[in-house]
Amino acid sequence: MALNDLVLSRRRALGLGAATLAALGLAACDTSAPTPSGDDASQASEESQLDTEAYDSLVASGLVATDDEIAASEWATAVKEAGVLRVGAVQTSLLFSLLNEKDGKTRGFDAGLFQLLAHYVLGDENAVEITQVTSNTRESVLQNDQVDAVFATYSITDARKEVISFAGPYYSTQQSILVMADNGDINSIDDLAGRNVAAQSGSTGPSILEEFAPDANVQEFATDEEARSALEQGRVDAYVIDTAMQMGSMARNPGRYRLAGDPFGPVDPYGIGLPLDSDGVAFVNTWLQRIEAEGLWTSLWQLCIGDRAGIDQVPEPPAIGA
Repeated sequence: MALNDLVLSRRRALGLGAATLAALGLAACDTSAPTPSGDDASQASEESQLDTEAYDSLVASGLVATDDEIAASEWATAVKEAGVLRVGAVQTSLLFSLLNEKDGKTRGFDAGLFQLLAHYVLGDENAVEITQVTSNTRESVLQNDQVDAVFATYSITDARKEVISFAGPYYSTQQSILVMADNGDINSIDDLAGRNVAAQSGSTGPSILEEFAPDANVQEFATDEEARSALEQGRVDAYVIDTAMQMGSMARNPGRYRLAGDPFGPVDPYGIGLPLDSDGVAFVNTWLQRIEAEGLWTSLWQLCIGDRAGIDQVPEPPAIGA
């Protein structure tokens, strides 16, 4: 499919109605979703796999900043002079940033964004140097000038804004309810009353359920895998955790699960980490606005997430600078 056709088809998807998935993202406390491995990876169907040809074509056709636009930003000028965009990222997130060991390329929604940014500044989406980060190192790699930007499902918080700056947000997340595909009884948060509901211990899920579904019988599990096993075995009726964690499960297991009702709970915005007080914030925000207006954000989301999780409604990106 040509890029223009892809963009237009995604724009039509935006017009389908109220997109209730406006708050999809990754877990706030973790920089990676569960990744496919072993039998789980080999059993994933073709429909759940990323269309790498379409993806590579999309990021290669991104926008390019003018020389004057780059010259107006010290941050962009430094990247241009270095000839490479140094990025703090993960390479283990199925939908957002996963290293393909066969061709050595990292692809996904977050990866596509930093590749589009590299194309914008350098005219080459492959001019990227990745430093792998964890939840504990995202600030330090910026403070130590190891990277120019961090794309790693990075929650924007007041505490973090004291030591680094954020562009965006470019994405946001809430909680979602996962049920088996053949479950027709649970269709909203209200339907969790009196039900056995799995949540992951150590996550925000239990406390959010206490507030939004006080009559649910919450059972905590140590891992995502244990919670989903309980769901599949009928020991719980539903499982509540971050929406993108749920969509990762849906992508790895097409047709097995469905999301019941709308996302709920506090909205958690994700931003692009930049050095403190960097003028790169304005530059990157302008780039974000442009790729959203051109439909590139929408097309990237559908390729990396929507098509693989079986979701047709494209979320609206959050307001930049909010």
